[in-house]
Amino acid sequence: MENFVVSARKYRPAHFNTVVGQSSITTTLKNAIRNNQLAHSFLFCGPRGVGKTTCARILAKTINCTNITPDIEACEQCENCRSFNSGQTLNIYELDAASNNGVDDIRNLTDQVRIPPQMGKYKVYIIDEVHMLSAGAFNAFLKTLEEPPSYAIFILATTERHKILPTILSRCQVFSFHRILVEDIANQLDFIAKSEGVEAEQDALHVIAQKADGAMRDALSMFDQVVSFAGKKVTYKAVIDNLNVLDYDYYFRLTDHLLEENIPSALLLFNEVLANGFDGHNFISGVAAHFRNLLVCKDPQTLQLLEMGQNIRERYREQSEKCSQLFLLRALGLVNKCDVAYKNARNQRLQVEFTLMQLTALNAPVIAGEKKNDGLNPVFGIKSGAPSTLAATQTIPVVPANPQPEILQRPADVPPATIEKQQPVAFVEEEKVVLVLEKKQPLKTGVSISSFITRTEEKKTEVVIENNAILSGSFTQEKLESAWLKYAETVRSKRQETDYHSLTMNMPVRLSENKVSFTVYNKMAEERLNSTKTELMGFLRNELQNSVFTLEFILSKEEGAQKIYTSADKFRRLAEINPALTKLKQQFDLDIDF
Repeated sequence: MENFVVSARKYRPAHFNTVVGQSSITTTLKNAIRNNQLAHSFLFCGPRGVGKTTCARILAKTINCTNITPDIEACEQCENCRSFNSGQTLNIYELDAASNNGVDDIRNLTDQVRIPPQMGKYKVYIIDEVHMLSAGAFNAFLKTLEEPPSYAIFILATTERHKILPTILSRCQVFSFHRILVEDIANQLDFIAKSEGVEAEQDALHVIAQKADGAMRDALSMFDQVVSFAGKKVTYKAVIDNLNVLDYDYYFRLTDHLLEENIPSALLLFNEVLANGFDGHNFISGVAAHFRNLLVCKDPQTLQLLEMGQNIRERYREQSEKCSQLFLLRALGLVNKCDVAYKNARNQRLQVEFTLMQLTALNAPVIAGEKKNDGLNPVFGIKSGAPSTLAATQTIPVVPANPQPEILQRPADVPPATIEKQQPVAFVEEEKVVLVLEKKQPLKTGVSISSFITRTEEKKTEVVIENNAILSGSFTQEKLESAWLKYAETVRSKRQETDYHSLTMNMPVRLSENKVSFTVYNKMAEERLNSTKTELMGFLRNELQNSVFTLEFILSKEEGAQKIYTSADKFRRLAEINPALTKLKQQFDLDIDF
């Protein structure tokens, strides 16, 4: 039985021009060789499987080649190239720093550096996973790395650049390898499939490339696995079954259910995903990626950002035409919120299901002037698209306390109307009253607000008033003082004695119908009362049944009316009453205890 060689080794690049997705780095290295400007130490850093060690080996072979091609590639014919390809070269020394990370290992390496190459021009030392070296090993390596012999070249490779000492970084030319693009991986897989006589669908290769997350080695390992599973014909379904990848079809079906506002179908689809062994977090992350792809398809200029096969790309383009941009943006917001909260949720399945139910409400009709809140329909109990007698909606501006009549903002199908002078019907903090009118009940000309409300009530029109109605009932000074003292007692029950004394040093004064003032005697009391003014106003409005009055704190300028807070204030007040205290303090040279 012939030994099997995995694709990652069999198709490992042997020349600079066969390295996938790192053209800027390979071009720089080739120019350095051409111009004889080769540095004595390099640091190759980047994610796994992107070609760091491969480029190090190609560089080592090329600089020792005795017959370099005009394109700055190894000739593969000279003795140095043949010995390298057979693994018998003595000019290239590879060290795994993960298992040789001590000071003694580095000392052995520096001892070998003293020996010049027996054949070839350079002696190359490749140290893989260099970040695993201990601090002592790094320090032992510093001097040799900074001033090596002319024939010695060091190539360090790592996936974690942040763990490398700055003193090491300053002695190296740093090359940052990036993740390989999905399209580049898919093209390389297609080349390997044809070389191996494997018939592979483009969509299947793109799924492998996406799951590889920019690592060519991972992509080749998954390709071998799928070929072992499916044989010489690699299909899209074989890939998603073998690699345990959620099919795009789930997301397309889910989006259709959301656009149809079909909650049961969306929940059943999620249940099917869980039954197939997929994690809920994986599913919600896929939903977010799906909405992102749909949003990308809305503009032809960003269509190139889709990294997938042509067939699936066409499906995305078709479905994106059914989705509004506003829907996709709100959906992404909801899904992202679910993604963040998923790990901390006790009932993770419910977290996802609740998000799906919110997503189904994003296309529901919205009351005029109302903001959508997390995809929830503002009119609860009314399913969008279902038969309903509630058809027209409108917003009424709030009438001020001394009202001047304003015209109702009407729906498109309601004729103009003039509103007679009347007392305000309702007041709303957010300055709007939402009316849901019965179908085919237009507002006739010359009808006042009050008569309009009366007539619509007779026709069973539902009036929805958002927030709490604003009341403007009158109150007396006695009732104001009673409510004020009641609030002060609640403050005292919370053991806030300072605030209690500030509130009870005097009583508020009713200046006019809806204006109240309260005098404070120092800046500290004014600041503390202002910090709790919202709570105080809420309590008084509830007690007085008046939510339009205003409260103003006035800082007293009378020196004698100041409240005593410190020991110095107390002594000063007592000295005013009995001047002998001042003489006593001076006679015995007493200090005030602060």
